[in-house]
Amino acid sequence: MGNKILQRVAVLLLATIAVPASSLAQDTPLVIGMSTTPTTLDPHEDSSAVQSATSRHIWDSLINLTATSGSAPELATEWKNVDATHWEFKLREGVKFHDGSDFNADDVVASLLRARDKPSQGFASYTRNIANVTAKDPYTVVVETRTPDPLILNSLSRIRIISADCKDASVQEFDSGKCAVGTGAYSFDSYSPGSNLTLKRNDNYFPGASHWSNVTLRFLPDDGARLASLLSNEIDIIEALPADGMSRVEGNDKLQIINGQSSRLVYMGVDVGRDVSPFVKAADGSALEKNPLKDMKVRKALLMSINRPAIVDRVMQKNGTVADQFVAEGYAGHSDQVENVAYDPEAAKALLAEAGYPDGFSLTLHGPSGRYVKDAEVLQAVGQMFTRIGIKTRVEVMPWSMYSENYSKGTYSTYLGSWGVNTGETTNPAVAVVASRDEEKGTGRYNGGGVSDPKIDEILAKASSTLDEAERLPLLQELSTQTFNNLWILPLHYENVVLGAKKSVTYTPRGDKYTLAYEVKPASSN
Repeated sequence: MGNKILQRVAVLLLATIAVPASSLAQDTPLVIGMSTTPTTLDPHEDSSAVQSATSRHIWDSLINLTATSGSAPELATEWKNVDATHWEFKLREGVKFHDGSDFNADDVVASLLRARDKPSQGFASYTRNIANVTAKDPYTVVVETRTPDPLILNSLSRIRIISADCKDASVQEFDSGKCAVGTGAYSFDSYSPGSNLTLKRNDNYFPGASHWSNVTLRFLPDDGARLASLLSNEIDIIEALPADGMSRVEGNDKLQIINGQSSRLVYMGVDVGRDVSPFVKAADGSALEKNPLKDMKVRKALLMSINRPAIVDRVMQKNGTVADQFVAEGYAGHSDQVENVAYDPEAAKALLAEAGYPDGFSLTLHGPSGRYVKDAEVLQAVGQMFTRIGIKTRVEVMPWSMYSENYSKGTYSTYLGSWGVNTGETTNPAVAVVASRDEEKGTGRYNGGGVSDPKIDEILAKASSTLDEAERLPLLQELSTQTFNNLWILPLHYENVVLGAKKSVTYTPRGDKYTLAYEVKPASSN
């Protein structure tokens, strides 16, 4: 690696006198208002949506995950199955990192193993089946999986390829910009945690340089601040247009609303793992000897008390679709065997009494503010609905940076969770949120409720190693049936994608809800 560092120094010295080939490109900046704040620039620390979308501007992956969850060439130009557990990838030659150093197989090996072995285990859902990664030659990499893996291409699309020189770098070295060096459409300029990330166009980007010379990602989790920035002409496009601001955007002849369908499921997670749950008490506030959330009847009563159509219609102002399972009809793994639990507060009260809680109990709901569409408002509405069936409910919301780590660790008793089903099938959410937590296997990384269902684990193991789609489909359906007929999580809705933008730009929303600067186009180019 020493030669690579020397090469970088030489290139950087030359850059002070060299003139980029595209220096005459139009100097057009773009400002995006992001609805969530990333916790770091380290692309392997956490796999949340905001982290993935932010990192995608600086770094590429072997596989490009398209807007419809397809797999397209990126740093890998082609790939093939050598056998059931070995995949060979041919790498793109001539690609350079932003500092001018060459990209090769060493960088891929270092990146995939770093993402797999990082202590945070933020990518465990995607790396758990990677047994080894080796370089066959400077532009050929072999990925060995522990078992046959039908989703390996999708998993690899999530992992950003960093320079091998930074394989042992700390989070701070990425946040400072020292290791924020990729091959992507934009290079690092500056980063103010919690505020903004500024980027410069990579004029030598292999698919072609972006239209935007400079990009600023402004992190604005507050709905009002994000809307105000759009209305005041400070920002070109904002994520998660607040529902109560739609009329103001529609009434502005320089602005537009951009709508699309998302694959993100929002749900209530419940503590089904502990015998005594920390935020569940008796109706009078005294301690309970057992955790009522472990009772299926109680969980069903909770779901029956939630008027999901009203939440979508009134709280979210139609920016969502009521959900009953991981994926909507038409997606792989949607099951007709999942019971549709309708809103029925009287029946919910009867179920509580049947379960031994005629006077209800008390609990605290936890959730983020500014992470999901109307998340704090949704949580407040759910809390009011629980209260109406006799469950005294307190709601506590907090910034995503404070909330995320605790919810994935299982700190809370009842919490608002979400998963973007970007694979378009059910093993992806199941392995993350309902599979038994097993750090060695990489399962249950976001299983905050402590679900441990041997049948789900068995089905998931089979589905995750079955390459034949005809054999795999019923397994995917059974994952939904087993999860939602047991109500291991309580489904609420799928989020819709709603953005606000100037009419001078166009954008096609993605199913994963990422807002990517290089996919934003000037209106005049269409």
